[in-house]
Amino acid sequence: MRTEFTTEDLPGRAFYTMLTAVVVPRPIAWVATVSASGSDNLAPHSFFTVSCAEPPIVQFTSVGRKDSLRNIEETGEFTVNLAPEPLLEQVNATSAPLERGESEFDAAGLAREPGAVVKAPRVAASPVALECRLHSTLLLGDSTVVFGRVVHVAVDESALDGAHPEVTRLRPLSRLGRDEWGTLGGVVAVDRPTRRP
Repeated sequence: MRTEFTTEDLPGRAFYTMLTAVVVPRPIAWVATVSASGSDNLAPHSFFTVSCAEPPIVQFTSVGRKDSLRNIEETGEFTVNLAPEPLLEQVNATSAPLERGESEFDAAGLAREPGAVVKAPRVAASPVALECRLHSTLLLGDSTVVFGRVVHVAVDESALDGAHPEVTRLRPLSRLGRDEWGTLGGVVAVDRPTRRP
């Protein structure tokens, strides 16, 4: 037996809470930006994925008009930093609603490093940073989907197996429902089928 829900049964935020509890685990785009006036911002966004292989494009969603979105609209650049398990407290701290112009890097005690090809900073302690230039945005209701063309990738050498980023070394965090977070857990490798059975 199932319990059935409609948007009328769970209006507004309640339906959002349902969706984020069942669309799990969600990878985190730890987005670093800089405003046109030079103030940096760092925020985790859990609606995040790859949207195109060629050209390489990633996307994240800003629910509401947050500083990440405003800064990207002003400058056309951002970095997506992998949110690793050892930095859980700092990742969570950067979700705090600070005043525009206040730096989450400073509030969370995180060191910055410069991007290689974009002006937006990278999180120095993150094992991976994707440097992106704005491709486009798409407004959907109360949210804006941001598409960024990946123009540079920086991976910590300790996370590499040859040229391959190894997931047990990356230790990515994910978001679940409520205030729950997911860690990597077990990893299973299964060969893809080469033809129909």
